[in-house]
Amino acid sequence: MMELSHSMFVGEESSEAPETSRVLIVDDEPRIRNAYGALLAQPGREIRSCGTGREAIEQLDRLDIDVLVLDLNLPDMHGTEIMAWMEQKHLATAVVVFSADEAIESAILALRRGACEFIRKHANPEDLIRTVDKALSRRQLERENALMTARLEQSERLHRFLVENSPDIIYTLDPQGKFIFLNGRIESLLGYHRDELIGMHYSVIVHPADLEQARYAFAERRVGERATNNHEIRLRCRTHEVRHFENQAIVAILSAQGVYRYDEEADSKRFMGTAGVLRDITERKRAEETISFQAFHDLLTGLPNRVLFRDRLELAISQARRRGDYVGLMYLDLDRFKLVNDTYGHLEGDELLKGFSRRVRECLRAGDTMSRQGGDEFTILLPDLSDANAVTAIAEKIVAALKPSFVVGGRDFRATASIGIAVFPDDGDTPDLLLRSADIAMYRIKASGKNGYARYTPEMSRNHVERVDLDNELRVALDQKQFVLHFQPQLDVTRARVTGVEALIRWEHPRRGLLGPNNFIPVAEECGLIFGISDWVLDEGCRQLAEWARQGIDDLRLAINLSPLEFRRADFVERILGPIRRHQVPAHNIEVEITENLLMDDAECVIAKVHELRKQGIHISIDDFGTRYSSLNYLRRFPVNTVKIDQSFVRDLDSSGRASPVIGAIVSIAQGFGLNVLAEGVETQYQVDALLAQGCEVMQGFRFSPPVPVDELIPFLRTYRTPVLGALAT
Repeated sequence: MMELSHSMFVGEESSEAPETSRVLIVDDEPRIRNAYGALLAQPGREIRSCGTGREAIEQLDRLDIDVLVLDLNLPDMHGTEIMAWMEQKHLATAVVVFSADEAIESAILALRRGACEFIRKHANPEDLIRTVDKALSRRQLERENALMTARLEQSERLHRFLVENSPDIIYTLDPQGKFIFLNGRIESLLGYHRDELIGMHYSVIVHPADLEQARYAFAERRVGERATNNHEIRLRCRTHEVRHFENQAIVAILSAQGVYRYDEEADSKRFMGTAGVLRDITERKRAEETISFQAFHDLLTGLPNRVLFRDRLELAISQARRRGDYVGLMYLDLDRFKLVNDTYGHLEGDELLKGFSRRVRECLRAGDTMSRQGGDEFTILLPDLSDANAVTAIAEKIVAALKPSFVVGGRDFRATASIGIAVFPDDGDTPDLLLRSADIAMYRIKASGKNGYARYTPEMSRNHVERVDLDNELRVALDQKQFVLHFQPQLDVTRARVTGVEALIRWEHPRRGLLGPNNFIPVAEECGLIFGISDWVLDEGCRQLAEWARQGIDDLRLAINLSPLEFRRADFVERILGPIRRHQVPAHNIEVEITENLLMDDAECVIAKVHELRKQGIHISIDDFGTRYSSLNYLRRFPVNTVKIDQSFVRDLDSSGRASPVIGAIVSIAQGFGLNVLAEGVETQYQVDALLAQGCEVMQGFRFSPPVPVDELIPFLRTYRTPVLGALAT
């Protein structure tokens, strides 16, 4: 055969296949074109590139392009429009879709338009290189076959050459369905030798489950447009075993038509049998299976996604409604997951999510479904429950399973979850209501300390509605400036002077009256409004300081409480400095209060920002000192000025005459580090005397003044900024 091929081309040099293969890369990002152009470059290849669909069509129209590496999302058109144009022009260019488009529909459409492969941009670059190499090899074979056909169209030798070298199985059957011809592709594809199949019935190579539908295709008598075309069928290899797609199964599409011979004597056509082609589409089926899996599953954990979960939830509710059963639903949120991502990075966070999902799935029954909703949120479907309380037993099992620590970043990490529970039909009779109820219950357990579970109750829904209303009202309050600052004086008792004031925000609610921060700050932190509120407090506080300075009160320090969430923002320092500069107040007149919790959550990040504030002259105090478990090392590393003794320790001071060891220890620690000490919540003269006896001289509390509006504060400041306060210490 090789001698035959050589003789066909002797003396016809002008028709030789070109030695150079052309690859056109179409992508709107120059760096992508340059990078993959360099990767695909080889001797004998011409790499061309362009950034728009119009340029691509121009090059395809005037050049013979072997392989088109195509991005779907182009500035002027979608990649599938180019493929549609190529189909109209009958171009034989192989198309490799290389795109960041995550839409399943785009991938399926690209394959249906004739793409030989669909590769996402975040895949291994080797995948693209192998695919282009394979496409060029196939293109070269197609080119050679086309040249052979053009030169020797009527030649029987050419016919046999093309058939034998076809990438498809080509066969003919006699009227009884037995093989009378098979090309060599049957050997490489299914493992049979063609001689052992000649005379055998076609059913030998067909999967038994597909025999019924295969019978009509293999016994095809029709010709032309009515004949069988692209009929999908499963084939079995020589071992007579069907291999699944993931195990390199053989799946083919069959095209067949009847073969007739004209009988001159009878002046009619006589049926001679059937001729057909079987094309291997295993790789395409594998790609479709992958795309289908990605459409309904989370790629990180392999769990069903929200689309598939909802479908199963609807089915479970429908079946439970007919049977009178219960359906349990859990909504899980992984506690402190952001801390893992921020500390160890997203790769470690992904490993934690996979480990978490594996451990939780081990607690479930075979018919239960666990789904990843997104981020660190999961849902669990528990169908066919005979007892509504059975779901709590599974929740307890999950909580217990999470007690052993996970390894994150080479260290042990205790992962906990907040679990909300809802049961059909008690807590909702539709998928939306059931999911909403479980979500509300989950947020309730998260707000009450995390690491546990709670079943939905109607009271939770009422509270949830109130929080939603408060959220909306807070947005209006921020727009309409419904807030006001109250101020509580801080006094140096021994010197009888007001050294500073603490700014405390109040909300002048149009219906509910004056609200303290505990009524709305948690909601503001949850819905992201806290940053706007903080900006208002900083601006109003600095404006008030500037006003006092114009009235001759220019050495007063203003203490401002900021949410720990503020320290997560990159612009934190600049947002504090902005109002100070705008109102031209001295930076040392501002004191920012931080909590011990903040030191423990993300110490390194906080330390850097606190250092920056101190460099600008701003004072720093630690609020509620002694109520947590922060290390004394923090006092050494943090450039703080003041330690505030929490009012819970001050309340312990009574008339029994006992000294407080905690207050004495805090005062000693602060003095050892050269820090100021301030006691909060001072309400009685006895507490004043006891604090003085233990070395604490600066205090604030109702003993001196409650938080008051600015117009009530001014007389207090004018009275107590001269040495007339001795009576308070006696």
